[in-house]
Amino acid sequence: MGSMTTNRKYFGTAEFYKRAAFIALPVMLQMLIQNLVSLIDNFMVSGLGDVKMSGVNISGQMLFVFMVFLNTICTAGGIFMTQFCGAKDKEGMQQALRFKTVIALGAIVLFMLVCMVFPRPVLSLMVINNSQAELILDEAVKYIFLMGFVGFPMMVSTIIASSLRETGNVKPPLVISVIAALINTFFNWVFIYGNLGAPRLEVRGAALATIIARVIEMIMFIIYIRIKKPEFTVRIFKLFNIDWRLFMEILRKGGMILFSEMLWVISETITTALYNGRGGSEVVSGMSSSFAIANLFFVAFSGITTATGVILGQTLGRGELEDARKQKNWLLTAAIVFGFIMMIVGILTVFLVPVVFGKLSPEAQLICREMVFMMALFMPPWVYVNAQFAVSRAGGDTMMGVIVDGVCTLVVTIPLIFALAFLTTLGPVMMYLIMKLIDYPKILIAHIWLKKEKWVKNLARE
Repeated sequence: MGSMTTNRKYFGTAEFYKRAAFIALPVMLQMLIQNLVSLIDNFMVSGLGDVKMSGVNISGQMLFVFMVFLNTICTAGGIFMTQFCGAKDKEGMQQALRFKTVIALGAIVLFMLVCMVFPRPVLSLMVINNSQAELILDEAVKYIFLMGFVGFPMMVSTIIASSLRETGNVKPPLVISVIAALINTFFNWVFIYGNLGAPRLEVRGAALATIIARVIEMIMFIIYIRIKKPEFTVRIFKLFNIDWRLFMEILRKGGMILFSEMLWVISETITTALYNGRGGSEVVSGMSSSFAIANLFFVAFSGITTATGVILGQTLGRGELEDARKQKNWLLTAAIVFGFIMMIVGILTVFLVPVVFGKLSPEAQLICREMVFMMALFMPPWVYVNAQFAVSRAGGDTMMGVIVDGVCTLVVTIPLIFALAFLTTLGPVMMYLIMKLIDYPKILIAHIWLKKEKWVKNLARE
């Protein structure tokens, strides 16, 4: 009998996991298709050589920073969106959408300044000490200027897609994103190499294809919400009818997420720049191509965080706090099992390296293989810690991210990477391994923090 009680504490019913899978799988499939397209993009660009691929990839790091910023804004608003959905509070859901929109508009201005006004000074920070820095920057500037036009359509699509997922409507973002991804792949083929009579634009062609795909994606999302009218939808002229008390409450909690996430992404950007200084274009292209492949199994993070956020957020929003406590254990157990499954998937993707990136130099391919294998081995702890963060944020406990991620980044991660860069001669792969060992203490700190149950809150009622 005791064994059955223990099992019920840590393992949910088949029906519960079916519901979690129903939420997680479409999100993961959407991300998988987008990342497959990104991998195909990288494959096409890699045919242009290490230097041109390096230029696109250091620009991609800037785009990555913006995407994390945008997704963090949506996560902050999404905490309230999910709970208001559970409480069936239409006005609250609309206020969450307004919050996302207002803050994201500010992010767009900053993004366009970086891409169109100060691209070279900003991008040069990514290739300090790289032996081929100037050649890489020449290619990067061509690409990043055009990517400035992607900001607004990406913002609109991300806000609508995240709001649909947070209210449990996961299929429309999947379908729309798949269509946009296929469009992107087609126009990459047309413009990078000049097929179907189009001019051969190389890195500019990759950027142009992205612009076309993102604009079409935005139009499809707008048409969808105009037809279906989900409850969070507001008319354009009422978009700024803001409840400032609620806005500031979301900003207060969301600011914590923004602080921890931006610290994380800044530390990732710094570490990437320091890795890039360990050689020439073969290091930049080898490291970046490894992430293009790793993104195929990194979809696990989106799946586990979305399922955890939606299930716990809606349960808390209904005021069923005891049920939320049980569901937390069930979801964390699932994260452990899922992490090991994705580790095996990740190890198998090593065999893609010579197929996809066979045109890169042998040195770049070696770095890529070693990195992919290493990242696969880290999947169990990474999936688990993502689930821990999703639990805390579901109830509005955003302080955990500041303590676990923010303090760790400031006190340990950034000083350690500079020490490795300037006091050792280690290669980029070994530097990466040492840096990621820090994630194990983070799991322990998060475990202790979650036991305090600061996340067990009904924000909709409050």
